[in-house]
Amino acid sequence: MVDAPAKTLQDLVTHVGRYPEEAFLFVREGLSHAAERIHGPETEAHRALHHFLAENDLDWNDLVVLLHSGKLPAPLVEAIEAAGGCEKLNRHITGRQLCWGLRDLALNRWGMLARTVLESWNIRGTRDFGRIVFGFIELDMMRKQQDDRVEDFDDVFDFRDAFDRALRDGLSAGGDGERRPS
Repeated sequence: MVDAPAKTLQDLVTHVGRYPEEAFLFVREGLSHAAERIHGPETEAHRALHHFLAENDLDWNDLVVLLHSGKLPAPLVEAIEAAGGCEKLNRHITGRQLCWGLRDLALNRWGMLARTVLESWNIRGTRDFGRIVFGFIELDMMRKQQDDRVEDFDDVFDFRDAFDRALRDGLSAGGDGERRPS
């Protein structure tokens, strides 16, 4: 059987049908930004393990089960140790954390125009971030964990309030949703 060709960004834009390519690129970049804020920089060991998971259609929990059962090859066991052990493997972030990370990235990149730029891409609320993420997931361009739902992105913050207040107060929210001075 021949594998289906990999989906492209244009396939994703067409599939979701609501946002331009730039919106998807921004969310993909924001995912890395938020994960790094919460978990620290991604290591080469994490990248190798992520590649193994993708090739074998496994998730992080499967990897831990294989490790504890002694069924992982030595190089993967070494990669887990290099990544900081089982508790440091999963770099998952919640929908809420992603929304705050995207808000921060937008503010850092566009300042007072952040909300305007996002709205020009039809992103008018945090649910739009969820629609974009789940578009990636539906086309197998991202993976989700079992309990991830698009509803996790509902009403994380009010766009006008979150962007305008941050600029007015000179504050930014950390990737974990806590408000901090910028």
